[in-house]
Amino acid sequence: MTSTQQRAELQRQIWQIANEVRGSVDGWDFKQYVLGTLFYRFISENFASYIEGGDESVNYAALPDDVISAEIKDDAIKTKGYFIYPNQLFANIAATANNNANLNTDLAALFSAIESSANGYPSELDIKGLFADFDTTSNRLGNTVADKNTRLASILKGVEKLSFGNFQESHIDLFGDAYEFLISNYAANAGKSGGEFFTPQHVSKLIAQLAMHKQATVNKIYDPAAGSGSLLLQAKKHFDAHIIEDGFFGQEINHTTYNLARMNMFLHNINYDKFNMALGDTLKDPRFGDDKPFDAIVSNPPYSINWIGSDDPTLINDERFAPAGVLAPKSKADFAFVLHALSYLSSKGRAAIVCFPGIFYRGGAEQKIRQYLLDNNYVETIISLAPNLFFGTTIAVNILVLSKHKADNLTQFIDASALFKKATNTNTLSDEHIAQIMTAFDDKTDVEHFAKSVQYDAIAANDYNLSVSSYVETKDTRVVINITELNAELKTTVAKIDQLRADIDAIVAEIEGDVA
Repeated sequence: MTSTQQRAELQRQIWQIANEVRGSVDGWDFKQYVLGTLFYRFISENFASYIEGGDESVNYAALPDDVISAEIKDDAIKTKGYFIYPNQLFANIAATANNNANLNTDLAALFSAIESSANGYPSELDIKGLFADFDTTSNRLGNTVADKNTRLASILKGVEKLSFGNFQESHIDLFGDAYEFLISNYAANAGKSGGEFFTPQHVSKLIAQLAMHKQATVNKIYDPAAGSGSLLLQAKKHFDAHIIEDGFFGQEINHTTYNLARMNMFLHNINYDKFNMALGDTLKDPRFGDDKPFDAIVSNPPYSINWIGSDDPTLINDERFAPAGVLAPKSKADFAFVLHALSYLSSKGRAAIVCFPGIFYRGGAEQKIRQYLLDNNYVETIISLAPNLFFGTTIAVNILVLSKHKADNLTQFIDASALFKKATNTNTLSDEHIAQIMTAFDDKTDVEHFAKSVQYDAIAANDYNLSVSSYVETKDTRVVINITELNAELKTTVAKIDQLRADIDAIVAEIEGDVA
């Protein structure tokens, strides 16, 4: 079975588990239990594999807890960031799940134990609260303890049946892909709640390539609105052959999604010392100021949300916003995220940010911010994408690429709105589409109806309008009609109609004569 077939089968099985156990519980809420169980199995097998160290004679799951020395535990926590005793492993809990009358409380206790195992260690903040959304006592699982246990056992047994193949060869990638698949499907069905938490992999791939284009190494990569971490993880996939030296950084305001992002890092085998995720409002309480600048920044911030803006008079002096001389409108925080990212960007790096298209042509404060960006030559490229590429919205978004190392004062515009492949619920970008965009981005050559590089003066004369459609002429798909030929055809057609009418009149007259 090919990796593609394995992945498809794995996704089918996981989706079946989710549908079987969720019952009347809302899917977007209930996903926490499915995802939490997937994560629990992963870290259990990952940890057991670490302890066994490739020695086939060692079966960690079969060992009694009391043979684990304090030295072994201490060393494991320093390396992996957490500790799991043999009797706490997923395999042992799942084996007796159907007959465990205390399953829900046992799970709550062992999740707490895994989290607290990191207390006092450098990994404490990375592990703390990882299972917070896996509430085994919640009435969402059922009204009675028996109902809760039945549903929890169904999830455990369903995940237990999943086959991931050899751990070292395929386990991590397949598990991570399945995890992202489940998030994306729940996001697609979550309406207004889903889209803000997940960037589809095909769009993430494009953003990662834009941000890290032609960089042999990057010091670290950052997402100021990290969501479930999908953009950062695509960067890892794209950069596997190279080095992201100091790891992955992100900030997320939603607590549940923040937990998902941290889980996602572990699921993709990024150890606790190689990622740093922060919980909080990036615009009001930014983290990682001491860690900047970043060589690569990727982001899909929420579109046109409200923020405190001018209601906080100190923000105009904030080093992120002060250089522009104006704050983003209170009802449209888009450019606040852009300026934040710019202030965290290194002199050699790039930021690739998904943006609502309106910010590129509206007046007022947004126009002044565009002027600041253009006057300082920070805008490298703006790409308009096709509509309906994201979950929960049909908006045709843009990607803004910022750079602090441009060699000229040209700004590139790419109209990729025609590049998409129809899918069931959304459109997608194929690898060929991404390659076509990246080729244009790389060589900066003008391509009729697709890409154009424009001088600063021309943009300034156009009120600093950065809308792609203002510079890339849309291909005229109208059919050219020869009026002379059309008139001749019409004349012939009218003559035929007149003759037909005459023939019909003659036939009718003949019939009437016979009747008379």
